[in-house]
Amino acid sequence: MVLIAALALVSATVPSLAQAQSEEAKRISEAVIVLSEIMEAGDQSVPRSILEKAEGIAVFPSLIKAGFIVGGQRGRGILSARDPKTGQWSSPAFLTITGGSIGAQIGAQAVDLILVVQNRRGLEQLVRNQFKIGADASVAAGPVGRDASASTDIQMRAQILSYSRTRGLFAGVTLNGSTIRQDRDANDRFYGMGYRTGQIVFDGRGGAPEPVGEWKAALDKYSR
Repeated sequence: MVLIAALALVSATVPSLAQAQSEEAKRISEAVIVLSEIMEAGDQSVPRSILEKAEGIAVFPSLIKAGFIVGGQRGRGILSARDPKTGQWSSPAFLTITGGSIGAQIGAQAVDLILVVQNRRGLEQLVRNQFKIGADASVAAGPVGRDASASTDIQMRAQILSYSRTRGLFAGVTLNGSTIRQDRDANDRFYGMGYRTGQIVFDGRGGAPEPVGEWKAALDKYSR
């Protein structure tokens, strides 16, 4: 009877663990799709010259924003950092983004958000447990187009450049004040341990479960 009970417990647990891991894997696959589609958008893409110098790249697929006068947003994404010595990209750490805004806004939309970290200081700020956009590091809207570059004073001084692709209707929204946090629960589900963001992107913890290989291949393709 004890053996039967133990087997029943295992059989009930395995599907839930597999489902949890598949959710994190789906997040990585969606980030690959977002990055690939934006980079293949021609004149609306992130300039290769910017990605070639990037210290880190974060992608938040389908960030949801909605509101009427007072608005809010929430989403989940991933972040990888480039090794300054080898140029290799790390496995992704999981992140969440939350925040609110007040102003003339109405409606809802899904936003695919890409953050390109331009220097080590900006990356270290982003890797912290709690990162507030516009307060902990300077963030500016990045230039678009194959031949564009971060040429304006604001863009040159910014530690992070932001890019977004919207679907739906929304007006008067900003990411300033939004907070990015490490998603250690997702790290735990995917890597089998609740690593901190820095342990994954700086120390190489967690390994490279699928589809991490696809994510790294996409980063290599568009940043070299």
